[in-house]
Amino acid sequence: MFSEIRNITDLNEDEILALDIADDQQGFIETTLQCLTEAENDRRFTPVGLYKENTAVGFAMYGRFPQENGEQRVWLDRYFIDERYQNKGLGKYFLLELINYLQANYHCDRIFLSVYKDNEVAIQLYKKFGFVFNGEIDMNGERVMVKEMGES
Repeated sequence: MFSEIRNITDLNEDEILALDIADDQQGFIETTLQCLTEAENDRRFTPVGLYKENTAVGFAMYGRFPQENGEQRVWLDRYFIDERYQNKGLGKYFLLELINYLQANYHCDRIFLSVYKDNEVAIQLYKKFGFVFNGEIDMNGERVMVKEMGES
């Protein structure tokens, strides 16, 4: 499968804004418009489109964030596959692509993300890729998960 993680520009912003999640996923993640606005206001975030054969099928947003102890945390802050392309293996495929992408670009030992405790589908997906809960709760009340690089 030809796939690509693309930066969002004026040329593809409309197709990214057209991406949406299923009704039963509402409340688990912000809309792409909210994400792009947040990234515009906080340049630590990098929003990207996930493409399969030149079609936008998903969205992600990531960044590196300094901690009070001087460490840097790489966060996969937002991630979803458009409702029209779910249940086709793309969630697993692009999660692996994003993990590899973040590791290659940030040379990080760990990747962090957060998830609402009742988002069982996402939790199971993340666990399959080696993410585990670390006991932290983020400012939105989401549980923090971390993946140590070198683990699957």
